[in-house]
Amino acid sequence: MRNETAHDIRQLGPEDSILMDAVLDCFADVFADPASYTSKRPSAAYLRTLLGSDSFIALAALKGGAVTGALCAYELRKFEQERSEIYIYDLAVAASHRRQGIATALIRSLQDIAAARGAWVIFVQADTAPEDAAAIALYSKLGGREEVLHFDIPVTRTSA
Repeated sequence: MRNETAHDIRQLGPEDSILMDAVLDCFADVFADPASYTSKRPSAAYLRTLLGSDSFIALAALKGGAVTGALCAYELRKFEQERSEIYIYDLAVAASHRRQGIATALIRSLQDIAAARGAWVIFVQADTAPEDAAAIALYSKLGGREEVLHFDIPVTRTSA
């Protein structure tokens, strides 16, 4: 994989459940959202299964063994053609390690994985909130921008 930083970019596998815990800590810290990322941690068995799945991709940027950034993505197999898309679900870099090319290196590594899997595109969404300006600048540098709407549909139906 390409490595444009002094950080090691590593794809996590089934044996990396402890490292995945550190990735969750990174996301909780960067997004200031411990309720989502650390309050109900998945079991080691669940993480082994997830990290061994061919539809989930987890990358960690490591420096001295510590997680400085991470990316989690899903491969979505398409039905209209024999191809897939990769959706970046979360991408974060610790505040003390920003502006060092870590996010770009994570995405470049994901591009290598996507190419090896025969995916035709990687996509990601970003909020238009001012705090997402850096993410928008990064994604604009690396790809084309589409204007879309995002809707969350609850799993449980409400009475109509």
